Amino acid sequence: MARALQPSLFDDPTDGSQLGELGGTVVRRELTDGAWVDRRPAWLTGSDELFMRLVEAVPWRAERRQMYDRVVDVPRLVAFYREDVALPDALLATARTLLSEHYRAELGESFTTAGFCYYRDGADSVAWHGDTIGRGKTSDTMVAILSLGADRPLLLRPRGAGESLRYSLGHGDLLVMGGSCQRTWEHAIPKTARPAGPRISIQFRPHNVR
Repeated sequence: MARALQPSLFDDPTDGSQLGELGGTVVRRELTDGAWVDRRPAWLTGSDELFMRLVEAVPWRAERRQMYDRVVDVPRLVAFYREDVALPDALLATARTLLSEHYRAELGESFTTAGFCYYRDGADSVAWHGDTIGRGKTSDTMVAILSLGADRPLLLRPRGAGESLRYSLGHGDLLVMGGSCQRTWEHAIPKTARPAGPRISIQFRPHNVR
């Protein structure tokens, strides 16, 4: 059972859900080997309203994977919207358009798909990985992550090992991983024994990047 979402003290619901500017509000951190990360805190205000809509509207499913001699549930719920499928909320279509406009000169194309991950509590997580299915395995690309709900840490480290970076994301924060980041760095959402509310991550990607 997912914990109840604790509303953000800084996320005023009276004006509804609204996307802010990008432009100069986005702060970039250069990493190694041509990788970089952009961050824009609280890009979406009133994000808790969108969180509640998505909990009900998205067709969440549990993935299963082989672990040693048995098949187990992946500790999170997921959904994926192909480029020819309408997103579950009009605000997300607007977010994808704004991201495409902001990054098109650098990316050379638009964001087209959206993946959804629902972390119900601190026991839900994702292990170290890069989004290297498709073109991300051999080419520079971008993955833009909009985080809703409770803050959870996203960790980044150079592929194979190394000191990790920590970003606390939730309540409408935007994080964009670009350049060689998917090939040369890894990211993870670790489990936590501390009380943790639910979080939804929406990952916007260009064509043939998973």
